[in-house]
Amino acid sequence: MSPTDSITPDIITLGCRLNTLESEVMRDEMAKAGVHDAVIINTCAVTAEAERQARQTIRRIKRERPGARIIVTGCAAQLDPAKFAAMDEVERVVGNAEKLDGAKLFGPNGGLGQNDPTSIVVSDINEVKETAGHLVSGLDGRTRAFVMVQQGCDNDCTFCIIPAARGPNRSVPLDQIVAQVKKLVAAGHLEVVLTGVDIAAYGSDTGLTDANGTGLTSVIRAILDAVPDLARLRLSSLDPARLDDGFFTLLADEPRLMPHLHLSLQAAADMVLKRMKRRHAVADVRALVDRARAVRPDVVFGADLIAGFPTETDEMFATTLSNVEDMGLQYLHVFPYSTRPGTPAARMPQVPGDIAKARAKRLRDAGETILKRHLHSLVGTHQIVLVEKPTFGRTETFAPVRLDGTATAGQLLGIDIVGVDGTNGGGELISSHHNSQAAE
Repeated sequence: MSPTDSITPDIITLGCRLNTLESEVMRDEMAKAGVHDAVIINTCAVTAEAERQARQTIRRIKRERPGARIIVTGCAAQLDPAKFAAMDEVERVVGNAEKLDGAKLFGPNGGLGQNDPTSIVVSDINEVKETAGHLVSGLDGRTRAFVMVQQGCDNDCTFCIIPAARGPNRSVPLDQIVAQVKKLVAAGHLEVVLTGVDIAAYGSDTGLTDANGTGLTSVIRAILDAVPDLARLRLSSLDPARLDDGFFTLLADEPRLMPHLHLSLQAAADMVLKRMKRRHAVADVRALVDRARAVRPDVVFGADLIAGFPTETDEMFATTLSNVEDMGLQYLHVFPYSTRPGTPAARMPQVPGDIAKARAKRLRDAGETILKRHLHSLVGTHQIVLVEKPTFGRTETFAPVRLDGTATAGQLLGIDIVGVDGTNGGGELISSHHNSQAAE
């Protein structure tokens, strides 16, 4: 037996939902190419810490699977391919524009450049003009499926390196998006999440726009009209500055559009937002939240937040914390600021790391309190739950539910909520098994 005969081909995904989806495309490409001895590391570059973790993962995988040929791709590889190519463990480095093409990912005939020096296959991402609409039949081990609607970003936020790693905004053709959703629903997925780098910018590169300059509303409407068997449509992170009148009409009128909006907020203090070069103010976010609740009273909100952004004072942080609590944002995704070389924010006066971490903890604690309040408000209600594991599922508002009994993953259940278990972070709902039934 050769050293590679016992290798299980694998893809290790670091970072965002978009990486998760792209890993599934690469999994399909791996199967088509007949590659059986490779491990792909799909890296993230959102912070310098993410890059460190990528290098750590590469070394660990090589120790655990010495016969594996390691391919490194993703945002960190796009930004600094030479650094990864210089690692003894790495055989091939592939850019974000190339990683979904099996011939470029693995080389001719899946050869991975055998008997050649480490290959670097990375182009200038800013020259890429199109986004391939790859069709995947499902997502490995997941009941909730992701569909990419766009790539890249045209914004220039001072903390962010992602436009350099992902390139400019590029929208997937609408017919390809609808075809992908149809395929996933036919494969048994009842919930689909639209994902990308800046999904609310959909259509700004092609002229497909709605009021106030976004085509995202057109995407939502087309999917819901064309795929009646799709039970749930959920959205990934949204730019608060881009949501239009048509979006709120859909939120009000379409029960299959989930009442769970995750906002790319980053801060809730105007001076910090200005220094981040975000395109919204706190008043804009508050108006959005109030309008959404007016048309869909059960709507909940998530938010990405950075604690300890350069120049953030105690007073600025207190403003963010107070506004988050006042707006009642239930699902907080909090990062302590981490210096990202190559960004304008890296040149600003830095907040000490221990202070940033302490602020991040206070925001997370506030988020857990707000989430617990939301969960307790659901006790005594009847909820439709998508089962993710035999004893676990999520409501339409993404609330976690511990099922009293077992159910089939991927199934929708109508259940009664009888309590909250608060021992796990923000907590999770407890259901009544004997009232459980399949949702119609």
